[in-house]
Amino acid sequence: MKKKVTAIFDIGKTNKKFFLFDKDYQAVYREYTSFKTIADEDGYPTDDLEALTQWMKEVMSRILASEEFDLKAINISAYGASFVHVNTKGEVVAPLYNYTKPFAPGFITTFYQKYGPEKAFVLCTGSDNAGMLNSGLQLFWLKYTKPEVFAKIKYSLHLPQYLSFIFTGIPLSEYTSIGCHTGLWDYFKGDYHHWVYQEQIDKILAPIVSTGTSVKMVYNGKKIKVGVGIHDSSAALLPYIKSVDKPFVLVSTGTWSVALNPFTTSMLTSGDMERNCINYMRTDGKAVRASRLFLGNEYTEQLKVLSRHFQVSDNHHQSLKFDQDIFLEIENNFSYSFRWISITDEDMPIKTTIPYTTYEQAYHQLMIELVLLQLKTINAAIGNDQIERLYLDGGFSDNEVYVKLISYYLKNMKLMTTNAALGSALGAAIVISDAKLKSKFLKKNYALKKHRPFIINPK
Repeated sequence: MKKKVTAIFDIGKTNKKFFLFDKDYQAVYREYTSFKTIADEDGYPTDDLEALTQWMKEVMSRILASEEFDLKAINISAYGASFVHVNTKGEVVAPLYNYTKPFAPGFITTFYQKYGPEKAFVLCTGSDNAGMLNSGLQLFWLKYTKPEVFAKIKYSLHLPQYLSFIFTGIPLSEYTSIGCHTGLWDYFKGDYHHWVYQEQIDKILAPIVSTGTSVKMVYNGKKIKVGVGIHDSSAALLPYIKSVDKPFVLVSTGTWSVALNPFTTSMLTSGDMERNCINYMRTDGKAVRASRLFLGNEYTEQLKVLSRHFQVSDNHHQSLKFDQDIFLEIENNFSYSFRWISITDEDMPIKTTIPYTTYEQAYHQLMIELVLLQLKTINAAIGNDQIERLYLDGGFSDNEVYVKLISYYLKNMKLMTTNAALGSALGAAIVISDAKLKSKFLKKNYALKKHRPFIINPK
């Protein structure tokens, strides 16, 4: 008897993944691939959309023909800040512009002169000035810098929704993609910002539906339902929201560390924006208060500094454990030592000084300073809300020194780490099923671990 499964495409910037989940959300099949980037018309690297869609269709045909699996549903989790532009025939008419591609000098200034001032716009949209990462501004850019392309557009679809569209042929929009630092959404009025209407951008944006919406259809002779897609950060957050009944903050760590508060009760203020707070969006359209830190990138850069200084290998840190005696020595005579390479902070010194004789001491100093930065983002995400639970996932959840320090400095919060390698994909599977998750879900599926702050023994 064939096993009933839900198929999920989890599309990242680098790795493209495919999973089949059974009714208990266990991954019973997985597949990974990647594609070489191509260049847009300006020579800037971007994802090869044609190769990606061909791979997705090939995988679907193969699974539908399988004697092992009975496919019931498909959904997509994908990175945001990216639009696919199609004409009346559903044909792609422009490259998938890379959100790291810079705007021409003066472009943002022109936009804010028309629809600012900048601070007011940022507060309304929950989107800091981040270039093409504010994907809505890509549409403004297209309209005025590439009018011949813009004129061909029938719909501009967020990437997760376009990848759903290739199976359904139905153009749709949904909240999590709209609300993720796009510059499109006015969080105060719960609608598109007035600039979208004034520029008539709304005419090329597909109808908005709930993130849990699915389309029942026949695909390659098989009756299945196809989800509308979901932004990957919101997908990763969803299993926590659906299985935890008390307010929490999730800190998702990696190259970027993002502290997410899906229980925010207040709108962003100018002070919040100065603390690098932005908004993401829940599947129901409610705001998620978020604060970002370039933690993983800075960590990698500073490890290179330590490796050169102590003449050790770049992976020397992997063998280190938390040492309470070293921590107390640093804590009792603390001063900042590291000047950041990819982060700006008011406490950092003019230059890096390493007043230690051992790598282990310097590493603990580095981690203390990085965690102090992390605390700022966590507190910014919490704001004035009463939150006592903190979840850590991603690469740093396995870093003993990082976890010990977080537990120490936030000793009044209940700290838990999770292994959420399938987080975005699992969230996409859950949202299309609209299932109610049991309270033990994280323990069963995410290797949930509880952590207590270490106790300092007086000598």
